[in-house]
Amino acid sequence: MPASASAEPIKLVIWDLDDTFWRGTLSEGAITALEENLQLVRDTAARGLVHTIVSKNDFAPAEARLRELGIWELFVFARISWQPKGPIIKELLSQMQLRAANALFLDDNPANRAEAQFYNPELRVADPTELPQLVPLLRASGQPDPTLARLAQYKLLERQQQARTQYDDNLAFLRDAQVKVEFREGPAAVLPDLGRLEELINRSNQLNFTKRRVTLPELEASLRDPARRWGAVRVHDRFGDYGLVGIYCVHEAENRLEQLVFSCRILHLGIEQFTYAHLGFPVVAVQGDVATELNQTEKPDWITVQAASPAAATTPATSAGKRLRVLLKGGCDLGQLTPFLQAFDLEVAEEFNFNNEHQIPVHLEHTLLLRATREWPGADQRRLAAALPFLGREAFDTRLWEFGYDVLVYSPLMDYTQPLYRERATGHRVPFGAYQDITAEPPAALAARYAQRRFQGLNEDFLRRFALDFAHEGPISPVEFQQNLRWLRAQVPAAVPIFLLSGAEIEVPGSGETGAKQRHETMNEALAEFVASAENCFLLDVREFVQRPADVSNNLRHYHRQHYRTLAQQLAQALGAWQGQHLGHSAWADWKARAWGLVPNKLRGLLGR
Repeated sequence: MPASASAEPIKLVIWDLDDTFWRGTLSEGAITALEENLQLVRDTAARGLVHTIVSKNDFAPAEARLRELGIWELFVFARISWQPKGPIIKELLSQMQLRAANALFLDDNPANRAEAQFYNPELRVADPTELPQLVPLLRASGQPDPTLARLAQYKLLERQQQARTQYDDNLAFLRDAQVKVEFREGPAAVLPDLGRLEELINRSNQLNFTKRRVTLPELEASLRDPARRWGAVRVHDRFGDYGLVGIYCVHEAENRLEQLVFSCRILHLGIEQFTYAHLGFPVVAVQGDVATELNQTEKPDWITVQAASPAAATTPATSAGKRLRVLLKGGCDLGQLTPFLQAFDLEVAEEFNFNNEHQIPVHLEHTLLLRATREWPGADQRRLAAALPFLGREAFDTRLWEFGYDVLVYSPLMDYTQPLYRERATGHRVPFGAYQDITAEPPAALAARYAQRRFQGLNEDFLRRFALDFAHEGPISPVEFQQNLRWLRAQVPAAVPIFLLSGAEIEVPGSGETGAKQRHETMNEALAEFVASAENCFLLDVREFVQRPADVSNNLRHYHRQHYRTLAQQLAQALGAWQGQHLGHSAWADWKARAWGLVPNKLRGLLGR
């Protein structure tokens, strides 16, 4: 049956690569990209369609080619191997928690299509020659999703499923996942999400225990009914923020559930049973088939309740008479912003680099390390923190995921600066150093330089082992940098603005960082592209006032003090524009900050702050 003949909506497109997504066979030589397919993926991803790959190829060259085409990040759950496709697709659909009837498989080989349907009878299949007929259907599917929120949710699910495979014991995985649930109750907290709640109730089936469909006016009236206890359920874990994933309604006089519905993306986390227990096990008449069963006794102990995050507020903190809480995340030079920012009506918290227990200055703001704090199993975090002296025991501690701030100011300059090293055994990548490859230098000479700086643990024996266990990859690519920024945006509550600092673009004589200016130019371009396309993200562009070698000190990341005052003023102005009112300002506090900046560093420690 042609795919277009089915009434089931298409939610997932599964692509073969050779002679389907592109023209030619990758393993036999050059391939020709098909621009119409590239554009179809981009356009339909922006309508919430999800794309994956099931292809008989070697993974690494296929990934490299797709990255060159700038399309890799729009695929999830890619399965690129030489294994039979039918069983792979069956497993893939299970992991993505999708029905075969909602998937379309495109493959030029009729034997592959037949095998796929044998293992997945409801799967729709098509030859790539049929694609022109299907394009109008695909482009009309879904709903506008310009921020690629649906794609982000599937990438989160992919990270979770990948981590799950590293555990023999599912309970150990769940305990390590750091699952937190936020319950928001009452009309004021729930009504802003009215549309999402209506969608959950009327479209969810697998985890819809009550299956009481409603119209939007009926739902709104019920939400305002004091006889009913309505609540929305939000979930996040170390892999990311799932957002609003559940809804419940208790008829309080009868202690009876009228609605209990969840998105399938939290399947197997125990959220539905935890919520049921949180409500005190009210009466519920389960309707139809559901993916899990509720019971009257259990409350999953791997889940904790988190108080409402800043995202629960519908207006900035200052509109309620509170000071905006700003978290500065980046290099320690940003500490020079703090006294100037404190001249404004702000609360400022800092998370900068520091000397670890090995007396090594550690930068923990690289986007790959931020992802590692939420994506790597705890055992791997602890192992690498102990094994790599340039990380240390606090390498994966961060205040980012506590969400005790209203504004995030983030400097991604370590992504500009540090090369990456891939652990050969696991594929985990860690950043270290600046514009150098420590695995290519003579270990004795390098260890001697580290010893002069009084670093502990970076001795010759360690450096030899490191070169055997890790491969130098060079700096992160601009494409992956943007992907990681999109991930960060998805982790931080949507109502919290993120202000990102660009890098300077000047030559610094004698810095020893060859190619730094050109690297900053490339990464600044990628950063600007991200900010232009991301919701509630803003660029703080230091290039407007850091323009000459005299504006920096020993490298192009450290500016002279007066420029931090300018940066603080620009940030305060931007915050005022964001919240719709100017920030209060103390001229006296600003004068003290400037005066303190004139005191020599050696005297500051004696005088105190």
